[in-house]
Amino acid sequence: MNRIHIAVTRHVKPGLEGQFEQVLRDYARESLREPGTTGVHLIGPLNSGGSEYGFLRSFEDEPASEAFYRSELYQEFLRRVAPLVDGEPRRRKLTGLEAFFRTSGSAPPKWKMVALTWLGVVPTVHFWGTVFSFLPIEGMHPLLVLSVRLGFVVATLGWVVMPLVTKAFGWWLAGRPLRELRLGTSGVWRRDPQAPTINREVSSAPEGAP
Repeated sequence: MNRIHIAVTRHVKPGLEGQFEQVLRDYARESLREPGTTGVHLIGPLNSGGSEYGFLRSFEDEPASEAFYRSELYQEFLRRVAPLVDGEPRRRKLTGLEAFFRTSGSAPPKWKMVALTWLGVVPTVHFWGTVFSFLPIEGMHPLLVLSVRLGFVVATLGWVVMPLVTKAFGWWLAGRPLRELRLGTSGVWRRDPQAPTINREVSSAPEGAP
């Protein structure tokens, strides 16, 4: 399954941030019911003036992404926020390491992405190397053994290790402290009013959930 990650930013008119945030929260909750939608992360404001908001949306595949942006729910959201924003939404597909590490309005420095990748790769390679050392594989071709072992390494990195590492070090990647406060039981996260940034997250829908 080829996950699709889309980053979107919107510029909100001064003084209308509260209204925009309310519409955005409602829309984010409802959007997780759309087929093929696996998660959404709400981030903002991204600039010191507090007018630029962003969100990172994930889909099961390209057709699911295209269907979502044609859906009535998305069109209704555009109509509701039209009086609150300036200009059109800027939408961009994220690929490779950027999709893992995009936790704020701009990608973190490459050296940080490389450092966290190394931090994830070393224990993962060691773990599977140790596991395979106990398996009865003496008679197998070395290239086959290596291929299978690296397959387990890559799968573990992609679905387990890197999501955990990027979540644990999100504050470091962003280059700022992220102080968050849970808002009720809705799954929406909101920052401490004294913190300089916001990082809201709407919990991802389960795999295959409508």
